Amino acid sequence: MKFTKLHGLGNSYIYLDGFNDAIPNEQELPKTAIAVSNPYTGIGSDGLILILPSERSDVRMRVFNNDGSEAKNCGNGLRCVSKYVYDRGIVTSTTFTIETLGGEVEAEVHPDDANQVKMVTVDMGVPRLKKSDLPMTGNGAEQTINESIAIAEHQFSMTGVSMGNPHIIMFTDDISKAPVATLGPLIEKSSVFPEGVNVEWVQMVSESEMHFKVWERGSGITQACGTGACAAVVAAVLNGQSKKRRRSNGPLTRRRPLHYMVIKRRPRLDARRSRNRLSRRISSVKPRRGSLSWLFLLRGTSVMVRVARAG
Repeated sequence: MKFTKLHGLGNSYIYLDGFNDAIPNEQELPKTAIAVSNPYTGIGSDGLILILPSERSDVRMRVFNNDGSEAKNCGNGLRCVSKYVYDRGIVTSTTFTIETLGGEVEAEVHPDDANQVKMVTVDMGVPRLKKSDLPMTGNGAEQTINESIAIAEHQFSMTGVSMGNPHIIMFTDDISKAPVATLGPLIEKSSVFPEGVNVEWVQMVSESEMHFKVWERGSGITQACGTGACAAVVAAVLNGQSKKRRRSNGPLTRRRPLHYMVIKRRPRLDARRSRNRLSRRISSVKPRRGSLSWLFLLRGTSVMVRVARAG
């Protein structure tokens, strides 16, 4: 089996190229995901991603977690797939569409002088906030914003956001004490969330910076989560933890107000340099009205998320 291992901020997957190579049959895919993800007897990863032809988009992405379950979306997977298909000539345009179980997304790659992708912009779509979008128990038409929910004798203040896949975000004053390993699986598999849920703990450093840790549905603790980063920014705005901000230059400000957030996985000496490079490139991005656009470096530890106000 031919494969490529790629990662976004340490969120690694094994990628299979369905355009050029043979893919395991449908029945074998969950077993294959479990096998290749095992760091001791396999390759070691957070899961398996298939890069496939699509009948309605330029590319189709399927994501299997390391427990064999299939995920609806993966932000880091989207940017790695984008780099892969452009660098290998599967797509030739710098703007193209990717089909996922969570819906179709638009991607734009930013090649360097050697025509190799160094940066990717993904339109992650409009965040969905209804309980039925996650789904979770209760009135499906209602939203979950800082709602107190009891799970296994624990009380949590939660905000629910769907980015094509479900997320529950909780704010904490000290991210180092977040009980990710113990309470993450408890919340993920709670009956409150019939299809499971991704769980994020977020510590606000300032109105424009946060630290967060994640327990991913079907994968457990991972180094990063792209859709989780987007959901965390949405939750911060909904809870008044991050103010809506308007930039004073660039074409984005002529379209509509934006929320701005820099998310760090861990402190690094080059983080400020990465943010500066991102700031210089962001002026060329034109998100859809009411959409969430996510711009980040393929290498480095900083992620810049920009959310255009929905509605």
